Amino acid sequence: MAASSTTRSARLGLRATPEQEAVLRRAADVAHKSLTDFILDSACQAAEQTLLDQRLFMVSGSQYQALMDLLDRPEQANEGLRDLFSRQAPWDEG
Repeated sequence: MAASSTTRSARLGLRATPEQEAVLRRAADVAHKSLTDFILDSACQAAEQTLLDQRLFMVSGSQYQALMDLLDRPEQANEGLRDLFSRQAPWDEG
């Protein structure tokens, strides 16, 4: 996540063990960042990766082609799905 020129106004609080604090401080020093910048940058990178993992799927060329082949096949009757979709949703029952 790129550094923003906007003023930081949101406050985040967290508690850490002394060992965790020591590791974070050492890492921030090595990265030549303040502890706050190091923690925010690291947390934002992890958050972005978590979100990307929910939307982006990496597959090989052969896996991609296999998926495309499945999607290109003509539809087939599926009695189980027909039965499922013919029922009222539990949250709509009343």
